[in-house]
Amino acid sequence: MNRYVLNETSYFGAGCRTELATEVKSKGYKKALLVSDRVLASCGVLDKVKEVLNKAEIPYDEFLEIKQNPTIKNCQDGLEAFKKSGADFIIAVGGGSVMDTSKAIGIVYNNPSFADIKSLEGVANTTKKSVPIIALPTTCGTAAEVTINYVITVEEENRKIVCVDPKDIPVVAIVDAELMQSMPAKTIASTGMDALTHAIEGYITKGAHVISDMFEVQAIELIAKHLRGAVKNKNIVDMEGMSIGQYVAGMGFSNVGLGIVHSMAHPLGGVYDIPHGVANALLLPIVMEYNMPVCIDKYGTIAKAMGVDISNMSKEEAARAAIDAVRQLAIDVNIPQKLRELNIPKEGLPRLAKDALADVCTGGNPREVTYEDILKLYEVAY
Repeated sequence: MNRYVLNETSYFGAGCRTELATEVKSKGYKKALLVSDRVLASCGVLDKVKEVLNKAEIPYDEFLEIKQNPTIKNCQDGLEAFKKSGADFIIAVGGGSVMDTSKAIGIVYNNPSFADIKSLEGVANTTKKSVPIIALPTTCGTAAEVTINYVITVEEENRKIVCVDPKDIPVVAIVDAELMQSMPAKTIASTGMDALTHAIEGYITKGAHVISDMFEVQAIELIAKHLRGAVKNKNIVDMEGMSIGQYVAGMGFSNVGLGIVHSMAHPLGGVYDIPHGVANALLLPIVMEYNMPVCIDKYGTIAKAMGVDISNMSKEEAARAAIDAVRQLAIDVNIPQKLRELNIPKEGLPRLAKDALADVCTGGNPREVTYEDILKLYEVAY
């Protein structure tokens, strides 16, 4: 049996944020907690959303205290802000950090026995749906607006917990590429490569299914076509292509799982605060090489989706062409290629390998792994 959980309603297209007012009014919501971060507030992106709310006379309070890798304290502070506001729904404006925090706030408010946040790790036995969330992504990578996952950092343990809960998915996703145009080029690059990682891992994971395969191949094609242009000049055509590509990737992986690229990226963020997309992009071609023996047929499809002509290639040649194409895309958008470039100490690799092996995403990897395998992959990446 295969189960697919998606948003009730999604909007796409430049300027579609205006539909926020329509959705709020039609659903009868009274007051919002507007969850975002101070960077988006300072660069004017949040103002574009507030303009819609103000014009429609929709009341809201704001919560902006969210870190790049959101912490338990961020979530608990946000929960208190929600309670204090008297809001009955959340508007999440931001990247994965903002949307993940919003999911934790919404779940815990309606399931208060999980107030410690840590107990949400894995698949928690929550009983009630989240507070309604309307999500407006401002990055082109995480797809948190369409997923049932969220990731929170446990600061005192220097590790990330992955929470999986169908009850946390936003009721509405508003994917407006204009909200993504203020991103620095390096953020477009890292979040875009995060989206590519979602698509490739979702395509080869143990749980992959014919429906998710359809989503993931289309996502790979869109990202390969549009990421370079989006990074180079932020033109609206490429930004829209990326906004849709990352969402479609999320439609797939959220329902079938990921693999050890994410398992290995999570501790890099939890221990060393490395941006998630950068960690994924650096590790992706290395892990693809490890998984190639059990994914060789699908790698040929990945190569084609990346724009490679494989008509005169053997299966192995096509598979290696897929890996090369992924690595070249990362290089073209200026992703670091070695962990030492990120100032990761080599003596820290064993701790990273231990945490990665225990990560919830490890079980979805198409090839079985041991601690020694993962440590070796980190050493290759170093």
